[in-house]
Amino acid sequence: MGITKTEIFTEEQNKLAIMLKAIAHPARIAILEQIIKANACICGDLVEELGLAQPTISQHLKELKNAGLIHGTIEGVSVCYCINPPVWNELQNQLSGFFNTFSVKGDCC
Repeated sequence: MGITKTEIFTEEQNKLAIMLKAIAHPARIAILEQIIKANACICGDLVEELGLAQPTISQHLKELKNAGLIHGTIEGVSVCYCINPPVWNELQNQLSGFFNTFSVKGDCC
């Protein structure tokens, strides 16, 4: 397997790739949708909502947290997860900017 040469890309390109990789799984999208739908921190409700095993959900939460998209706080014996607003806004801005760089200028292919 080849080595990725992340150093040849900009910091923005690398950060965007990390965040997109983190959400590039249907379970992670479902987790994010549940957190957004709750409009609050979620503490352990995801197993019943998603129908996945706790270790599976924990692994997906870890990936989302490592990308900075969510953050967790300890409440008693539970870890509660919330959307991380600054990073979420950064992702939204980067994606908007990325998609806005293209405009249809006729039939190119």
